[in-house]
Amino acid sequence: MKIFYAIQATGNGHISRAVELLPYLQQYGQVDVFLSGSNSHLNANLPVKFTSMGMSLFYGNKGGLNYFKMLQYCSPVRAYKEAKALPLEDYDVVLNDFERITALSCYLKNIPGINFGHQAAFISTKTPRPPKRNFAGELVLKKYAPATAYVGLHFQQYDHFIYPPVIKNDILNGISEDKGHITVYLSHYSDAVVANALSQLPDVRFEVFSKIVKQREQNGNITFIPIDNASFTKSILQSHGVITGAGFETPAETLYLGKRLLCLPIRGQYEQLCNAAALQQFNVPVIEKMDKDFAKNVRAWLTGLPQQQLALSHSTYDIVKQVMETAIATKQSNSNTLSNLLSEEDVWAIG
Repeated sequence: MKIFYAIQATGNGHISRAVELLPYLQQYGQVDVFLSGSNSHLNANLPVKFTSMGMSLFYGNKGGLNYFKMLQYCSPVRAYKEAKALPLEDYDVVLNDFERITALSCYLKNIPGINFGHQAAFISTKTPRPPKRNFAGELVLKKYAPATAYVGLHFQQYDHFIYPPVIKNDILNGISEDKGHITVYLSHYSDAVVANALSQLPDVRFEVFSKIVKQREQNGNITFIPIDNASFTKSILQSHGVITGAGFETPAETLYLGKRLLCLPIRGQYEQLCNAAALQQFNVPVIEKMDKDFAKNVRAWLTGLPQQQLALSHSTYDIVKQVMETAIATKQSNSNTLSNLLSEEDVWAIG
């Protein structure tokens, strides 16, 4: 069996999850990876056969998105040409982790695809949303990478096709201890902004993972560390708590370990607001931005009630088995073409 696996590389979480899933997928056959995006900071130890600049997200220095840079790298014409060129017809299964070019290619070639990942969970209306819904944000989550079938991942099983997070083996098998420091990963803030905020808590030790530094740097109570999967995992395992954005993988790992978690969602990214709403059900504090009250909020978090621990109802093996069963069943029963399965709104959104 030949498996095409499209991965959105606009953040480290998608790649980290793919690395964990790959050995399980390879039990079913040959896996070729399409890596789409240009701003991940992890080395992709994956069998990458196809690459693209994709449709990437870029972050500013003060907690939000860099829309100007996103527009610079956005090319619908290039995306259309790449979609036409992808040889999806050579594969038995197409798995798509929220990647737009692959979704467009499936539509153009009438090939069934499985949207497999965290964003797939938002197809369900039962998945948590913020009090104020955003029409454009909902449109992106539901129409950015439409598929024939969906297998979602989230903090809890909000719907029948949603499964628990894929936790790294290094976390599952690691030794969790408390060495007192706070692990920090806030890619949407500059190191200078983070340092200024954390320096207001001189009695707390922080390990900050930076996309800028090339080697460990000590700055008072703050240690800046280059982004590296092994170092990051070790830091979390030995931490007292974690401060990060309202993404998916890192919060899930933190809650699984029973560590304290504090989240600062990326402003302008609706998915993170949805994740924040889900995390609040675990008693996770959510802070909108680093402001004059940040130090006070961190101290309240450190002395407050601990969060609810995340439980895993399915193993990674179970999840991949379900994905492959869904993919095979979808292909066998797909008597209609994908163009018949998509609404006019889907076609407009994907084109």
